[in-house]
Amino acid sequence: MVDKSLIGMLVVLNAIAAGVLYNRFHDHPQVQLIESHVLEWYHHVFPPKTPDRCGALKWPSYVLVSDRVVFPDGDVRPGAVYIEGTKIAEITENTTVTVPHVLNFKDAVISPGVIDVHIHLNEPGRVEWEGMINGTRAAVSGGVTTLIDMPLNSDPVTTDIEQLEAKKKLAKTKSFANLGFWAGLVPGNAHNHTRLAELLDGGALGFKSFMCPSGINDFANVEADDIAAALPFLKARGVPFFVHAEVVSEVEADKAADPTEYATYMASRPPKFEQDAIRLLVKLLEADSSVAAPGFLVHVAHLADAEALEIIREARGRGLPIQVETCAHYLTFSAEEVPQGATQYKCAPPIRGAANKDALTKAVASGEIVLVSSDHSPAPPSLKETQSGNFLRAWGGISGVQYLLPATWTALQAIGVDLRGLALVLSEEPARLAGLASRKGKLAPGFDADIVVWEPQTPANTSVALNRHTHKLSPYTDRPLMGKVIATVVGGELSSLFGNVNQQPCGTVITKRD
Repeated sequence: MVDKSLIGMLVVLNAIAAGVLYNRFHDHPQVQLIESHVLEWYHHVFPPKTPDRCGALKWPSYVLVSDRVVFPDGDVRPGAVYIEGTKIAEITENTTVTVPHVLNFKDAVISPGVIDVHIHLNEPGRVEWEGMINGTRAAVSGGVTTLIDMPLNSDPVTTDIEQLEAKKKLAKTKSFANLGFWAGLVPGNAHNHTRLAELLDGGALGFKSFMCPSGINDFANVEADDIAAALPFLKARGVPFFVHAEVVSEVEADKAADPTEYATYMASRPPKFEQDAIRLLVKLLEADSSVAAPGFLVHVAHLADAEALEIIREARGRGLPIQVETCAHYLTFSAEEVPQGATQYKCAPPIRGAANKDALTKAVASGEIVLVSSDHSPAPPSLKETQSGNFLRAWGGISGVQYLLPATWTALQAIGVDLRGLALVLSEEPARLAGLASRKGKLAPGFDADIVVWEPQTPANTSVALNRHTHKLSPYTDRPLMGKVIATVVGGELSSLFGNVNQQPCGTVITKRD
């Protein structure tokens, strides 16, 4: 006869998996303790066949069930997602599952894992800013399953094969999410196609440049001749060219302006900087007659100025391979609401006015802006000038990868974007940019089992207490955002459940485009 206590424990496990107990108490330490004990009991009663599995669940295969699954065709309907090893084996509308290992999440949404193509993990060299461990743990707790790391602000920067190899080595043992890398394209390597080829052959997914000073001395900004020299190589290899598009020109400064006022900083980086840079990129694309292989495009990073969209729209209308992203913070905040001295809001390009924010949000909804990223770029409080509140001296960077999903959803659902639209800008299009569209970005058979389970109608917890970034200073703190992440699966491994991240890093290093 089966012990009734075991039946009781299995009932509790099912309740936890369904999210019943956690709707109100999921952040309580005693509830988290119960969760860990239940999983221990579950694995004791049914010993796993592969006890060396990385994630919290030790079964070689299991099934996720929900009334709301985002199917590959974009429709949202009841379904079951079968996971075997690291892959999705099947996705079906039949929710009557007879296999022994099932997690039924009731009406929580099962979506493809979020892919953040723009994040600064700063390792090696500046782990005190943010490192792979804390940065990827924060990402996973927020439903982000894949990250593509920028070549700065690590020290040294990733502009040669030696530094790329160093990053890959660290990621193998430290990353809780899948992690790939952009390489840096700077004046020192832009004219040397052999050095650029070494970076691609070593596993870089594409290249990133700054058209203005980056703030890091050994990551110099490119000029027009540098871009022109690199374009034939980038086009021949069919890889994206990721560009921080601002060209700095002289601005008449008000010497009496208060540096603790956000308007003072915003005036120092006018929209003209972005518009001039994008016009130059279009001109360089027009001037280069070399043939582009599939996969090449100029990707304008973190667009802040909605008026610059007209330049991109016109260029795309003439068939030029250029596209644009924006960031969650540009869809969430507006210049009018930034408090005096609140340097956690400083980023480059600056957050602009409310009308601009609305225009960017509509452009994402229409597909004119193809994807949304976090541009997670934290720094120690001393560099953020938290004591002085001086925007002109503070390091520019928003801390926010943990909030990419709820912040984007909150902005987009307010203007009618549905779950399919969200998956497009947070999963499918990022996968396409990174060259991963044949294995990531959708819940489809044969695709990597990168999955987020979340509740769109439930508020996200944006408290300092649950902020997993190295530094807790963030404009998202206590911001009302919708979309609570329930579980995150990374490569088939249950890596986060109700905010509790697995103790062992389960991410894989991505070194190959499709």
